[in-house]
Amino acid sequence: MIDFEKATFLKLAPSETARAAEELQGILLQDEQVVLAFKGMRDSVVFTNLRVIAVNVQGITGKKVDYTSLPLSKIQAFSVETAGTLDLDSELELWFSGLGKVRLEFSRGADIKLIGRLIGQWVFR
Repeated sequence: MIDFEKATFLKLAPSETARAAEELQGILLQDEQVVLAFKGMRDSVVFTNLRVIAVNVQGITGKKVDYTSLPLSKIQAFSVETAGTLDLDSELELWFSGLGKVRLEFSRGADIKLIGRLIGQWVFR
């Protein structure tokens, strides 16, 4: 889950965008498209052409789910950090107007440069 005090979402691995779109069918807007999807242990983060959606599965059964929407239009700045030789994780930090910093940590296999390029295209329009 995104903890807005620590503002961190940990160990996200690439996931299928079609599956994410199907799971989010009830909350996506008519013209909204899933661009990238990442999954943690139970939680996930989905990038659409309009927002970042943090999906927080709650409880023992996982039937309770929190969907937090972070509009791309509110991103003020962002930073990407690539993985290294010993540090295999990559990171994305997003600063949102009125919210502050959100940090997403990706496991091996995530193309952080692609993520940074897409965020740049959305932010610098």
